[in-house]
Amino acid sequence: MTNNHEAVTVIGLGAMGSKMAETFLAAGYPTTVWNRTPGRAAQLVAAGATEAKTAAEAVAASPLVVISQVDYAAMDDSLKGVDLTGRVLVNLSSDSPDRLRQGSRWATEHGATLITAGIMVPPPGIGQPGAYSFYSGPRDVFDAHTGTLEALGRADYVGTDPGLAMLYYQSMLNVFWTTLISYFYSAALVGSAGVSVEKLRPYVAEMLVDLAEDGPMGFLKMLTAEIEAGNYPGEQNNLHMQAVGSEHVLHAFTQAGLDTTLPTALAAIFARADAEGHGPEGLGSIVETIRKPAV
Repeated sequence: MTNNHEAVTVIGLGAMGSKMAETFLAAGYPTTVWNRTPGRAAQLVAAGATEAKTAAEAVAASPLVVISQVDYAAMDDSLKGVDLTGRVLVNLSSDSPDRLRQGSRWATEHGATLITAGIMVPPPGIGQPGAYSFYSGPRDVFDAHTGTLEALGRADYVGTDPGLAMLYYQSMLNVFWTTLISYFYSAALVGSAGVSVEKLRPYVAEMLVDLAEDGPMGFLKMLTAEIEAGNYPGEQNNLHMQAVGSEHVLHAFTQAGLDTTLPTALAAIFARADAEGHGPEGLGSIVETIRKPAV
């Protein structure tokens, strides 16, 4: 191990935390580990980690404490009564943005600094090419530990607001989940006619590539520009026609005897946007409806 490898503590040894500790060890970082439930550190200890007997011992072992637990309440519970003075806590646990902001205040009150984070790969992807995480909090503190955090993957700093890391994280999960769930619905729809989903897959893959195309005709890029400008031209393909089409999609799922939760929700948001006067505008105008919760 070289002198520029700072000591790091990992708290939380579930699948994610254990892989983080393993990755730090493989990269040459002296690593201390601790878990609320005993008995999960044996493999890491065999690989060179030091198992702390208590949370206080774990925190005292390193200036940088990386936390991977079920939520922020787990951090509060684990570190209750522990001297955190001068420690940098990097919490990659999931929770709400406001809960992260509360956690940042809690850390400050206890003499520590919190860097909030959201890791964008499953455990096997940690430390692998393409892995990255969102981080937010004090920039100078983040910069001081970026080299260590990059052992887990690319470290993308998104701002000082502690809630931003989770906003980015959850925004990406929303796209990921809804894209895949919509694919599952579509697989069921063609399957209702005895069609193999493999026959549908290439068309879906091609559409996703076209959506992500970064050229001037890329649909995602075009819609992003419209959202940024607040201007949604609808001459070629207006939202009203999309609303009509969404009703037809709903009818197709109903007639096929399938679950209609997702197509019902899509038809409802299209109908509300149309009723609010966005019908003559483009598809991107639906973001204006999303910004005003239904009453």
